[in-house]
Amino acid sequence: MSGFTRRGPFTLLGIVLALVVIAAFVLVALNAGAASSSPQLNVVVATRDLQPRLPIDASALTMRTIPVPNDYPKLYFSKLSQVQGMVPLVTIATGQAITASDIAKPSQALGAQSEYLPIPSGYVALTIPTSEEQGVANFIQPDDYISVIATVANKGKVASMTVFTNLHVIRIGTQATTSGTTAPSSTSLTVVVTECQAEFITWFLTYASLKYALESYQDYLAPGSQTKDPKCPGVASAKGVTLDAVQAAFPTLF
Repeated sequence: MSGFTRRGPFTLLGIVLALVVIAAFVLVALNAGAASSSPQLNVVVATRDLQPRLPIDASALTMRTIPVPNDYPKLYFSKLSQVQGMVPLVTIATGQAITASDIAKPSQALGAQSEYLPIPSGYVALTIPTSEEQGVANFIQPDDYISVIATVANKGKVASMTVFTNLHVIRIGTQATTSGTTAPSSTSLTVVVTECQAEFITWFLTYASLKYALESYQDYLAPGSQTKDPKCPGVASAKGVTLDAVQAAFPTLF
């Protein structure tokens, strides 16, 4: 009887410890069951860091199943096509699920977060005025290529000449009506040129008249094939334009 009394406290301690271990296992099992039964989302995530202003390529996206976040119902995307071509408004980290507040359509992104214009290295964008008669009855659209014809009056003589060809149109401007809707008549064209060409075009806009010819789509340059012009490889290559420089470059006009 005395032996049982001496062992009693240890027996009780063992029982208590056993109960604690069993309770811990039960809690772990319950938590695991709850996690496995929690709702899941199949969403679009980034496979690499995505920077603002650069359109998202399909190769930078994948689908992944994630638990429903605490901030749900924040809008996630269930198809790659819903995100491809969009512009990040913030930096999106690798593996991050993309939400509607992170991206926007290129036409809807504003200010510093808007999409970069597709200007090849060594070139600049220049906006030139247009109208129905000047710009091929408004048939010129983004990604078209145009030629520029200049007409110059000098010493009583008038001459016209094609001064530039294969100018890539990347944007068009439109004129709003008083009702707030968009009028069909374009007011400007934004083209890709070298800085040297930009100076000449600026001179012609000031001292001559310009018309544009829409080139055949079968003669368009292949995307990405516009390499640097060896005669004007960068912005620093432009040295300014005078009448003498224009006469030397386009003697037929004079």
